Amino acid sequence: MVDLAALRRLALALPEVEASPEGARLAFDVRGKGIAWSYLARAHPKAPRELVEGVIAVRCLRETKAMLLEAAPDRFFDDDHYRGFPAVLVRLDAIDEAELAGLLTQAWRILAPKALVKRIDAERLGTANDDGDYP
Repeated sequence: MVDLAALRRLALALPEVEASPEGARLAFDVRGKGIAWSYLARAHPKAPRELVEGVIAVRCLRETKAMLLEAAPDRFFDDDHYRGFPAVLVRLDAIDEAELAGLLTQAWRILAPKALVKRIDAERLGTANDDGDYP
């Protein structure tokens, strides 16, 4: 189970991720591109979208989404609004921190500028040159 404080900590631990001011809703972006956000649903087709507590959307590849939906429907789901969109809906009370951290990291890698991903990978692998340049 992941609470909102843990979600916030995990998301903001990623390089250059910021929490967007969304009022009661959560949104985490890397350079303006959303990696995770609060899930809003309609009670019926013409109703306005309302916040669903304990559920977030996390950006992912469509192939990853299909695999997650099939492998773990207790943790991941989809709805008509998200069908075909590269994001999966996550039940926070059914997922652990390590799995959510992995999903958020994948989302970050998809949306962060490639130069930033390359630089962070180089820093983590210790491949920076003495002058700070990266191969």
